[in-house]
Amino acid sequence: MKLHIAELSGDGIGPEVTAQAKKVLQAIAQEFNHKFTFSKALVGAIAIDKTGNPLPDETLKLCKETDAVLFGAIGDPKYDNDPAAKVRPEQGLLKLRKELGLYANIRPVKAYETLLEKSPLKEEIIRGTDISIYRELTGGIYFGEKKISKDGNSASDLCEYSKHEIERIAHLAFNAAKTRRNKVTLVDKANVLESSRLWRKVVGEISKQYPKVKLDFLFVDNAAMQLILNPKQFDVILTENMFGDIISDEASVIGGSIGLLASASVGDQHALFEPIHGSYPQAKGKGLANPIASILSAAMLLEHFGLQDEAELVQAAVERSLKLGITTSDLNTKQKAVSTTKVGDFIQDFIYHPNDSNQNFTNIHLGQSTII
Repeated sequence: MKLHIAELSGDGIGPEVTAQAKKVLQAIAQEFNHKFTFSKALVGAIAIDKTGNPLPDETLKLCKETDAVLFGAIGDPKYDNDPAAKVRPEQGLLKLRKELGLYANIRPVKAYETLLEKSPLKEEIIRGTDISIYRELTGGIYFGEKKISKDGNSASDLCEYSKHEIERIAHLAFNAAKTRRNKVTLVDKANVLESSRLWRKVVGEISKQYPKVKLDFLFVDNAAMQLILNPKQFDVILTENMFGDIISDEASVIGGSIGLLASASVGDQHALFEPIHGSYPQAKGKGLANPIASILSAAMLLEHFGLQDEAELVQAAVERSLKLGITTSDLNTKQKAVSTTKVGDFIQDFIYHPNDSNQNFTNIHLGQSTII
């Protein structure tokens, strides 16, 4: 298969983790006789600094012309700490989602057996957790009309959804549940919000087309609590934009690190793959960033194009690195932790040598030999 991939590494640790995901994709291409080509473009704070625009026209044009987007992270303290800033890095990502029609964000949440002790939650609570969160991505309060009074003393953000916007992501969620454990949980705030009541009505109607899939409803405050008390009860979570943003970040504690959570943002014509973590500017250039979320996002890219065997090999490589403790400091002691690049090197090598990789990693880390 031939794929042309737009590489938007962004800010902070974005370029470091994206480099490892790209390295892994190149290894997959070589092993499975694919041809993956990459074209770099600016987005976020670095794009503002160089062009004044968080999403330059040439970046958007590239994304529309390529098969997929491999995204890093955006954000910079000079914008985060300036509430008066009119142009912000996040505007670039929001516009990109809207322009590409990326209406569904898919976030897998899994409790890896070898990392149960790393989570702040009890092992018996999280063991066996395997959730897929479907978050609507181009509607709701993030994209609604925004107002601020002339005197600056009041402001409003409109949360608005149409039936069509709800239907298209609901079908994706129900179809995903059919391949998993046949359960969808709609998370909303229908006791208060009119938009949530529309969600319940539309999703309830759609559920009749999927008789084997059980549909549950939870208010978002209860859902946030249940994610901590009993995450195993969830299979597919379906929710609107802001609730999904919050719920998926909360779910990151289940796996022990936000550095493990990948995501895919898909539409009818385009797809973007990114880790859910931020730009973590404090760690920039220090080799501390966990690249696994970015690498697993690359695995989701492979799945999106039907390359299931390739994706499973990447996932197996990640699980082996976790089992052997070949991880960054967020998942390991400072004495045993390895760098961002070393994690990528190991996963790349596993793809080339799945049967004999990893045995000599300690020597490699000490600079004494190469993996064979």
